Amino acid sequence: MIVIRRLTCFDYPKLKKLVSYLCNDDNDKMTKNLAQDSISLVNGILPLNLKFKPESFILVEDKEILGLITVVCTAGNPYKINITRLIFKDNRYDIGKNLVDFVIQKIGAKGATTFVVTIDECHEELFDLFVNGCGFRQCSSETLWKIEKPIPQKTGLKWRNAQNSDSEQISQLYNDEVINIFKPSLLRHPKEFQTPLFEGFSPMYKKRYVIDGEKSIIGYFSITTSDNLNYILDVTLNSGYEIDYDDIINTMLCEIASKKRAFYPLIKQKKYIKNSEQIEQYLQSKGYHPVQTQHILVKDFYKPVKEESNAWKVFILGENQISG
Repeated sequence: MIVIRRLTCFDYPKLKKLVSYLCNDDNDKMTKNLAQDSISLVNGILPLNLKFKPESFILVEDKEILGLITVVCTAGNPYKINITRLIFKDNRYDIGKNLVDFVIQKIGAKGATTFVVTIDECHEELFDLFVNGCGFRQCSSETLWKIEKPIPQKTGLKWRNAQNSDSEQISQLYNDEVINIFKPSLLRHPKEFQTPLFEGFSPMYKKRYVIDGEKSIIGYFSITTSDNLNYILDVTLNSGYEIDYDDIINTMLCEIASKKRAFYPLIKQKKYIKNSEQIEQYLQSKGYHPVQTQHILVKDFYKPVKEESNAWKVFILGENQISG
């Protein structure tokens, strides 16, 4: 008999067996992280707007765990759900599809309106599963560029730490810079730019900064890390102003260097932003190298599912971490 249910701490031994099939160097770390998330019973019964940790669900057949899926609410917009991990055994793509359909129905019934997943461009099977099998649509993509040997240099850039009170202006700046054809899927709510209430429970560390103009904020940038080694640098600028990218990148490098001696910075290029090509030209001119491109796939819960395909082969999503 097949059952899909929430992961619990008692599933740890069987979960470890499933993860062992992945042949991943970080199997133990992944299993422990999943087990820790499963301990938070309170998070599981909370409504979407109060959830503070990821949730994992497993597909079990004859007491054996055959698949797992992890979802997390977007900080500041709990009705936008991110699918962050999908694992299933022996290329059983039907298990993957069942898990995706399950969370869409279960969490959609609680009020979720949008589901988002990012997939590495080399994983064509995963792309087929979500697009042809589960009704997701391809939206855009993001590329990470690695700075091989960062040398932070102080600049004269005038910036300040972002405050929650800035979220309205930051949101307006960001949404104005999204290319029109991508706006229906990628517009962001002001609360997504605020510090989450339960930030201490998040596995990610994020620091936000702004550049003030005469009347409004003209630049927003952030530093994000999940391991205190790889740091993602994200920049959104008002395309009507000329702001030196060198100044912004060096400002972020100096901020990281003030706390960490060894680190690996990765600059995020958002292909759906108006000045994406300009940023790419800058990154190429500096000799930085693209190391990962991920497709952004979106599904609105209230839209009909497209005709499904029966030709997918996939087994894992969510463990492609950049290493130094």
